[in-house]
Amino acid sequence: MPGLPAEEIINPGDFTTMLDYIFSNDFYKNIDAMIYPCGYESCAPGHSYGPIMRNGYLIHYVLNGMGIYKARGKIFRLREGDAFLICPHELIYYEADLHTPWTYTWIGMQGIKIKGYLERTSLPDDLVVHFGHDDQLRLCHEKMSEADRLTQNRDLMMNGILYEYLFLLTQKFPNSRAVVYEKKASHAEDALKYIEDHYCDPITIQEISDHLGINRSYLHRVFKTFTGVSIQSYLLDYRIRQACILLKSTDLSVRVIAHSVSFIDPLYFSRIFRQKMGVSPSEYRRNA
Repeated sequence: MPGLPAEEIINPGDFTTMLDYIFSNDFYKNIDAMIYPCGYESCAPGHSYGPIMRNGYLIHYVLNGMGIYKARGKIFRLREGDAFLICPHELIYYEADLHTPWTYTWIGMQGIKIKGYLERTSLPDDLVVHFGHDDQLRLCHEKMSEADRLTQNRDLMMNGILYEYLFLLTQKFPNSRAVVYEKKASHAEDALKYIEDHYCDPITIQEISDHLGINRSYLHRVFKTFTGVSIQSYLLDYRIRQACILLKSTDLSVRVIAHSVSFIDPLYFSRIFRQKMGVSPSEYRRNA
């Protein structure tokens, strides 16, 4: 098919809807790391949540009181100063104590780099850690709640706090395998950067792996581990995302936009665009 090198051709029947990297706060479509829910709750005695699965990571920090957290077949009994991690697509349940119900604050996060960032800490393995009276970590929770009420530049403030929070977690709860994780994360980030810089060219996965100096199969495994999607799917999705931006922000023809995101055949581009977005490029532009 025109537009993609032969080794990168995807059978249109292999996908339906494009993976969506836009989460609840939208924050200018920051796909790397972003806040999606954050908040504070003083629970009534016995107040419970779940069993349920979430689609992002959440860290709850117990300010006072007690409660239980159930995950991965374990029951954790928590009190003031403890924190627990909720991982996406894992069944969880938590409940406030009947006599001394807890009050907690939470920070939720999503993005293709969040998993890798958290794996630099012990949280994904341990699920529960003790913050104690760490003023810096506690302050991040407080600042996040304050930033959530801003009316201007809210995205910059909240994402800034998120990165500070992640850094503090890596310092207080380092993963003993962090060096290995960081090396793999670096490969994934380098691949993301290469795609960002060269998506308008007819690049192949082999070219990306050659540029990084690593085996293609290894790159595939590392990329999927840290982003949750294959590098091939991400490259195609990224090109379509860039096409969406051009359709909304310019008057360029569909043909020129197709060429700008490395599709030689505008008809093939339109077909792939419809399969991903549910509408034709022209319809998308009108709706936008």
